[in-house]
Amino acid sequence: MEINTLTAAERRVWDAFPTGEVVYFRTADEPGPDVAGSGWGPERSVRAEVVRAVLLGGARRDGEIPALRIVGARITGSLNLRYATADCSILLGGCYFDDVPNLYGAQFRQLNLSESVLPGMTAATLRIDGVLRMTDCRVRGPVRLGGARISGAVFLDRAEFGAAVPEPAADGDPEPEPLLQLNHADVGDDLSAPGLRVDGSLRLDSATVTGSFVLDDAVLTAPGRTALDAERLTVGSDLRAKRLRAQGRVNLSAARIPGQLNLAYAQLSQPGGVALRASSCVIGELWLRQTARMEGSVNLRRSQIDLLFVPPEVWPESVRLDGLTYGTLAPHEPAERRLAVLERDGDGYVPYAYEQLTASYRRIGDDAAARTVQLVKQRRQRRGLAWYARLWGHVQDLTVGYGFRPMRAVAWMLSLLLVASVAYSVRQPRALKADESPDFNPVFYSLDLLLPIIDFGQERAFTPEGGWHQGLSYVLIITGWILATTIIAGVTRAISRQ
Repeated sequence: MEINTLTAAERRVWDAFPTGEVVYFRTADEPGPDVAGSGWGPERSVRAEVVRAVLLGGARRDGEIPALRIVGARITGSLNLRYATADCSILLGGCYFDDVPNLYGAQFRQLNLSESVLPGMTAATLRIDGVLRMTDCRVRGPVRLGGARISGAVFLDRAEFGAAVPEPAADGDPEPEPLLQLNHADVGDDLSAPGLRVDGSLRLDSATVTGSFVLDDAVLTAPGRTALDAERLTVGSDLRAKRLRAQGRVNLSAARIPGQLNLAYAQLSQPGGVALRASSCVIGELWLRQTARMEGSVNLRRSQIDLLFVPPEVWPESVRLDGLTYGTLAPHEPAERRLAVLERDGDGYVPYAYEQLTASYRRIGDDAAARTVQLVKQRRQRRGLAWYARLWGHVQDLTVGYGFRPMRAVAWMLSLLLVASVAYSVRQPRALKADESPDFNPVFYSLDLLLPIIDFGQERAFTPEGGWHQGLSYVLIITGWILATTIIAGVTRAISRQ
């Protein structure tokens, strides 16, 4: 480009580049580019081709560090830096871009677009040796950063991404293009996006963030679609999304988050669909403290979580928990409140979910709650059995609570013993051999009938007379065998769970 073709504004940029001086085109009191940028005239306009020429062929000065640093300019035309390499930092802050910049495959040292307004950005496979800043940006179309490699941090604080005109879904594709794409990106430090707004989908599948990923106070709006697609996301420490508001599915399937996945005070909504999918994940701690009750289902199948902090009222009407493994379940709640959630599992009866809940209560020493969970598990399992198995199950439940309520058997035994002792004391059974029989004792006679493996010699020496007393003896014998069998079966089952 000929130097003599530059405008006065462009000349300022050209002359400032060798020393890295900042070229200011705006004052502190004027409206930002989102309000007035489209009306900025030639006095603060810089052609995109001039920006390209400065970066790729601008003058260098011995002893100085060059940098492109422009604040408050209008960038006219299409900025094409496809596959370009610029070994200097770039600041295009508070600028208004007429056209979508093309940074595909480019390599920069630093890139700062804070407070700028863009119609979109094509920057897949972008390489940045330092930091990418898009703080307070306003972007009206898709930002494509798929496969980008950023050695430092990425800052998207309070940035807003939203299509000026909603894109229709392509034929056969139920969802339009995500507005912010960081799929397969590699961020060498933190990904900071508190206050981020995306009126569409945010895509981070298979991305790697070496540090933390912060989405506090973010608003993701994609009703009926995927608001956050972070399948196979890998985070070095925490994914913090306090007060996140997401309309649309939050998909974290197969994510690896060794620290916290913190969704405290969040609002997740996908009526009629999946509000939160975090299946096959490995997570240190999942926090849903003070989170609003989710609209839509939750899928945590096959995930491994060290600490699961979920109050019962947070769970929606439909859950998927088969294969979910957790170490600690908090806050501590009565078993009945936790069991109500397991009844809502869309997969029906899931034995593993009951075993996990039992184990969590045992780890904190609440054996009574653990026994309650196991009792309810047996009752739930009974529903799917054949009629005769259900009948036997009812007997075990009524008598000993499947071995988890052993005092029921004691109560049955004492009640029958009392009735029988009174009956046989009123009408004593006849001695089979009067001269050889021991003294009759109604209590021990009743115990002989009731306890099948104990012999006090009373049953062999006496026989009841009359139909009622004879029938009572049969009831005691049969009931004794039933109680003994159910006690043995229940105790064996209970011991096997220890």
